[in-house]
Amino acid sequence: MKYTREEMVNSVPQTGFFGHPKGLGILFFVEFWERFSYYGMRAILVYYMYDKVVNGGLGINQTTASSIASMYGALIFMTGIIGGWLADRVLGSRRSLMYGAVLIMAGHVAMSLPFGVPSFLASMFLIIIGSGLMKPNISNVVGGLYHKNDDRMDAGFVIFYMSVNMGALVSPFIVGALQKNYNYHIGFLAAAIGMALALMAYIIFQKRSLGLVGSVPSHPLSAQEKARYTKMISIVLILLVAIIVITLNMGILTFNTFSIVVTVLGVLLPILYFLTMYRSNDVTSTERSRLLAYIPLFIAGVMFWSIQEQGANVLSIFAKEQTQLDLNKVFGVDFTVPAAWFQSVNPIFIVLLAPFISAMWTKLGKYNPSTPLKFALGLFFAGISFLIMIIPAMTSQGELYNPMWLVLSFFLCVIGELCLSPTGSSVSVKLAPEAFSSQMLSLWFLTNASAQAINAQLVKLVEPMGYTNYFGFIGGMALVLFVILLTLNKWVSRKMEGIH
Repeated sequence: MKYTREEMVNSVPQTGFFGHPKGLGILFFVEFWERFSYYGMRAILVYYMYDKVVNGGLGINQTTASSIASMYGALIFMTGIIGGWLADRVLGSRRSLMYGAVLIMAGHVAMSLPFGVPSFLASMFLIIIGSGLMKPNISNVVGGLYHKNDDRMDAGFVIFYMSVNMGALVSPFIVGALQKNYNYHIGFLAAAIGMALALMAYIIFQKRSLGLVGSVPSHPLSAQEKARYTKMISIVLILLVAIIVITLNMGILTFNTFSIVVTVLGVLLPILYFLTMYRSNDVTSTERSRLLAYIPLFIAGVMFWSIQEQGANVLSIFAKEQTQLDLNKVFGVDFTVPAAWFQSVNPIFIVLLAPFISAMWTKLGKYNPSTPLKFALGLFFAGISFLIMIIPAMTSQGELYNPMWLVLSFFLCVIGELCLSPTGSSVSVKLAPEAFSSQMLSLWFLTNASAQAINAQLVKLVEPMGYTNYFGFIGGMALVLFVILLTLNKWVSRKMEGIH
């Protein structure tokens, strides 16, 4: 049975969580633990890959490890296409979300097993597919709690975004300490336990809190479509397995060639995805206009996430190799900071600043900045966060960086993130064609996928360019796009056709 958006929204208690729909509370809790598991694992992942085998690592080259981390992040967001399509056409957002949580938990369990590369690859596969099912759909359910023109929606996404960053804040401390005091696999096991808590909470509370939201596909497959897609998917899977087997035997399939494939996919997929929606007979002329407005916002999102996501590989390695971690030499405090703890700096600032940003958007009312202006601000602060790292390089004279420069870089990027990221999720819901409600959020998550796919190549420039030139190059690109988006502000607003 298909429900209208009004029926689904009306089935949810519209108060019960700080003035927001009751269902936002359970989704907040689930996302907290899912992000705890992901960011806890990610805090030590790049170190695990390039650490020596004798230390419990995989012994992979450092540049390759950084590129793999980007590929992994890209594929997690690319599979959001699959998750969004399955939700819209087959499962509904709620079931997709739950199946994804099960696969993610299994992936973290696999990572906790001391079986080297095979266990690592199995874990990557399970988490990539599981995240594709869960990530776009939990955000789609959040959006489904509100009417499209509900003024609380932007603020609701900011609150939801806090759950992401509260999980990301706590997990590096816990997982990093377990890895330091025991080993990598105990740290990964903590991530698995976090995901199990999220799954249990969702199963227990989802029916009473979420009503009808996401319970059925928004655009279910017909009998003919089911037969056609089953045949098509079977052929694609057989061809994919054959290609992998053949290229492995020929020695063609290496990490380097795979990274190039991922980068090409990162560029092509959003283009194909956008064209599919734009040319669909189920999309109205007004919805097409809104899709055109989405293009510059999408490009801005890619540039922003390219910088933000390098906090987990380029800046993570920079923290360990180029930053003074012995606080006795900086502040006279007898303590050495674990490099993994820098992964908590970003979420610390988000948790501190998110309530103020959310309240500011609400307080501004009709003076609230337009969506493209918020995106432009996000680009500006992201670009400055990299450019600021040039200053200590010119004065350090070969010494290790003061850790406060790295903290300042994360702080500036966080301001940009709070301007752009929650707004991106919210505007994706608002601009989504009715027939592609879940898939539009998948397209938004492709901004991150494309960014990390491109990063898989960009991070290879760090060694030949050096950190100073690299930070200047990437930061400068962001500021150029900032200026371009400012000039397009009125055009984008006009094309959004009444959505703000």
